Amino acid sequence: MSSIGTRIRSYRERQKLSIEDLAERTGLTEEFIQAVEGTDMYPSLRPLVKLARALGVRLGTFLDDQVSSDPLVVRLADREEELTMHPDGKEPGVVFHSLGRGKTDRHMEPFFIELLPKSGLDDTLSSHEGEEFIVVQSGSMRLRYGQEESILSPGDSAYFNSVVPHNVACAGDEKAEIYAVLYFPE
Repeated sequence: MSSIGTRIRSYRERQKLSIEDLAERTGLTEEFIQAVEGTDMYPSLRPLVKLARALGVRLGTFLDDQVSSDPLVVRLADREEELTMHPDGKEPGVVFHSLGRGKTDRHMEPFFIELLPKSGLDDTLSSHEGEEFIVVQSGSMRLRYGQEESILSPGDSAYFNSVVPHNVACAGDEKAEIYAVLYFPE
């Protein structure tokens, strides 16, 4: 399987875009795009969403490497780490496991996500078009949504419009595990 950074570079090159062109389209720096294409290290999901939009693809396009037929069944034993965010630029903070990889006609992005205690260090609020639905499986999760803050426990859920600035992170010293479904309108 090729890396997400390699796939981003491939889409950029297919469209005959320079890194400078992509930086202008996204508002991201050229250095940042070079780092994404070369190191597969991401501070948050927001820049990946910007890159996907600028390249005219779904976020899931960067995660797909195979095509499945309906229904797509993902067995727990087959679940793989797909994407790791490094909020502090060093230590992993958020680990994504795609639950939709391979369903190329999907309109939602389902994930199992591990929120490590380091994820709580990043207070940056982000926003994007669409909606999110989250269910906490274990641990405690902090949701900052606009001016509000909520702590969610196992079994709690949140459904919100993601255009409002928000941040999801671990709320304690133990990792939190959540299921999240993100919807990005086309």
